Amino acid sequence: MNDSPPRTLVLVDGSSFLYRAFHALPPLNNSHGEPTGAVLGVANMLKRLLASHKTPYVGVVFDAPGRTFRDDLFEAYKSHRPPMPEELRVQIEPLREIIRAMGLPLIIESGVEADDVIGSLAVQAEIHGFRVVISTGDKDMAQLVSENISLENTMFNTRMDRAGVFEKFGVYPEQVIDYLALVGDTSDNIPGVPKVGPKTAAKWLAEHGTLDELIEQAHSIPGKVGESFRAALETIPLSRQLATIRCDLDLPLGVEELMIQAPDLEALRTWLQRLEFNSWLRQIEDKSAESAHENHSEKSERAPQRALEAMYETILTNAQLEQWLRWLSQSPEYALDTETTSLDYMVAELVGISFSVEPGKAAYIPLAHQYPDAPPQLDRKEVLQKLKPLLEDPNSAKIGQNLKYDKHVLLNHDIELQGIKHDTMLQSYVLNSTATRHDMDSLARHYLQRETIHYEDVAGKGAKQIGFAQVHIEDATSYAAEDAEVTLSLHQKIWPSLRGIQPLRSVYEQLEIPLIPVLARMERVGVLVDPALLREQSQALVRRMNDLEAKAHSLAGATFNLGSPKQIQSILYEGLNLPVLKKTPKGQPSTDESVLQELAESFELPAIILEHRSCSKLKSTYTEKLPEQVNPKTGRVHTSYHQAVTATGRLSSSDPNLQNIPIRSEEGRRIRQAFIAGPGKKIIAADYSQIELRIMAHFSQDSRLIEAFQSGDDIHRQTAAEIFGVDQEEVSKAQRRSAKAINFGLIYGMSAFGLAKQIGVERHVAQNYIDTYFDRYPGVKLFMDRTRERARTLGYVETLMGRRLHIPDIRSSNGQRRQYAERAAINAPMQGTAADLIKLAMIQVDQWIEMSGSPVQMIMQVHDELVFEADENHLECIRSEIVRTMNSAASLSIPLVVEAGVGKNWDEAHH
Repeated sequence: MNDSPPRTLVLVDGSSFLYRAFHALPPLNNSHGEPTGAVLGVANMLKRLLASHKTPYVGVVFDAPGRTFRDDLFEAYKSHRPPMPEELRVQIEPLREIIRAMGLPLIIESGVEADDVIGSLAVQAEIHGFRVVISTGDKDMAQLVSENISLENTMFNTRMDRAGVFEKFGVYPEQVIDYLALVGDTSDNIPGVPKVGPKTAAKWLAEHGTLDELIEQAHSIPGKVGESFRAALETIPLSRQLATIRCDLDLPLGVEELMIQAPDLEALRTWLQRLEFNSWLRQIEDKSAESAHENHSEKSERAPQRALEAMYETILTNAQLEQWLRWLSQSPEYALDTETTSLDYMVAELVGISFSVEPGKAAYIPLAHQYPDAPPQLDRKEVLQKLKPLLEDPNSAKIGQNLKYDKHVLLNHDIELQGIKHDTMLQSYVLNSTATRHDMDSLARHYLQRETIHYEDVAGKGAKQIGFAQVHIEDATSYAAEDAEVTLSLHQKIWPSLRGIQPLRSVYEQLEIPLIPVLARMERVGVLVDPALLREQSQALVRRMNDLEAKAHSLAGATFNLGSPKQIQSILYEGLNLPVLKKTPKGQPSTDESVLQELAESFELPAIILEHRSCSKLKSTYTEKLPEQVNPKTGRVHTSYHQAVTATGRLSSSDPNLQNIPIRSEEGRRIRQAFIAGPGKKIIAADYSQIELRIMAHFSQDSRLIEAFQSGDDIHRQTAAEIFGVDQEEVSKAQRRSAKAINFGLIYGMSAFGLAKQIGVERHVAQNYIDTYFDRYPGVKLFMDRTRERARTLGYVETLMGRRLHIPDIRSSNGQRRQYAERAAINAPMQGTAADLIKLAMIQVDQWIEMSGSPVQMIMQVHDELVFEADENHLECIRSEIVRTMNSAASLSIPLVVEAGVGKNWDEAHH
């Protein structure tokens, strides 16, 4: 297990800091009469905060000017507050500029309050494994406190954890919203319940647990306070809504981006001089003088500083190369990394290659750096000829970070990389897929507490970024050798933890590592597409979109842009007066997909807008883009498969994403028709039937469910018969459809409310169906209860192979997040096992292809499906062997069933 301490994110409530500094400190002006006291007070608090928390992760959040969604909910919200004093207002902009100049991330989001931004960032950070400290004086923030989130009042140097919340308010963090809804908030003008003070609210919540339970017992509350409570029942939901900090905002900055940057000293000097903060100015000047004395050369301006610089060697002579070849050949294992001309593995060429044999000892071989005055470099072809035997030796153990990419790059130079022993990206992913991102920079921070040199540090940013071949060799050595050395250090840190947990070691060694060459082969082969057919489909989509647009304009009685959420909002809610089902963070009626889908059940225009969106997405993502992604040499599209992205072990793909083409829509199926077989070949599409339900049967060991699968019965028909109390022969199509929704809904943790909505029945009817299901399949209920409890105890669930799927929110004090986590805990073992199973199948099918020499190639993996391109003269033999191998990939209590179709294109192979 990972013993490194969690990273800390400090979130600063800038607006709270500002008001407290203004009111707590004596007035201060510069010689021009400009107020400066609040700016200095906040700046000093920030400096004190940064000194006490040695973390690079900080975010300073301010309220944006203007209305928020709470003002739209309640016109009187904060209405009694006096206007901001002018002497405070004029200090806001100088303060923000100084914060920016200090290098601190500054976040100002309109339409919501700073509390909502902080809440959303705190929750996101907790999910990513951070410890969060919120620096604020706002009591409402107590609702955010959890095991990993605490409050700190910097001005008074106090801390509040979960126990501290109870000590202060008499309720726990998860009860704070209900507490605030009861007592109200005079500063924000939240009504609350008259006559109910903090003691009464805490007493009631201690007795009843939640406000909802209290409302259920409203009739039994005695005395005047009971009358007051019953009289306020209509306004309590509003008070609760106003008091609730939103934690689901989609923000422009993610947690990993909230990092302190180097200060802009020129801008800082300018502001300090203007505001006459002379003591601070002297400190900066003194530090600048020291820095200038230590770093006077142009090289030190250009290259990042490193503690291990002297240990990194640039190999420019044959003698150096021979020495390193001896070290590498004698080393039991070593790390390698390639530097290239492109991220596209099909066209990338080597610029250089780096190796590390022990921490602190690494070297870079520059091979193709081209810039004025570049030193002579060893000949790339000759160097690679010398490295080839070592790189192709399966007994020479290599360590890397995302070695699949390096394997492709070396293959571009006729080197087949063998001996892939360890991949730090996959080690981290298997150990804990949700603890951190799995790129090298993130891993170095998480496991080594080490900041690495970033690509932008040596190559520049944006339009001014240069290719790696133009990077100075000294800087390239700093960057590239560090990559290899850090990769080796990461391996030595992570591997002992992973090796000590046998099930995880098995997943890593028997699944993820063997999958690397399989995926590389698939990517290399690519998929043949028909650009002419895609162009025809683009034109057809344009025609369909034009028809939909004309129909939409006719229904709306006005012309509008179907791609503009703002104009759609105006047409639906102002023009047609449709019901508002949900609002945006800025308080506007929402036009997101879920809202439009719900509206489409009753109104025609939202359905047309949804179809128009779908056509537009298919056109931009596939029919227009795929022809541009065809490799000119191979005539094929080459996707990238990612092993370390999803939390459940599923593969994902990008450039292009082949796993997101809709199969149920006619337009999606047409796009699949453009994925074709080459001359003399056919497409075979083989996929596991009802795999997650079968895995549920295995996990739950429910006798009825196992019997249904073993006998080959239609599982949805049997479920319908059980739930509706009829013989299987009498089950109607509608009943089977409802049973299918129940079967799949339950393994995704669907509630009665969700099921009712999906199959169009009342909630109590849906609940009755679920109750009946669990009566008939008691093993499923037992498995679900056991899984939830195990997840709460351990913090994770496991797949059949032993992969751990961590559920960070399973013990969350936030009820909504905890319920979501419980649903995820039910589905994760099924989805994760299905992911492991398809990976096993890929490895075994690939081994059969390699050993038999059969004229077939695996070309795609899409969820539970494998797609092949096979010689049409050997189709039946190939198809039956694929089905046999996939069926025997794992042994379950019930048989696996693989359905495999054949066709001249991907769509036809499904029919």
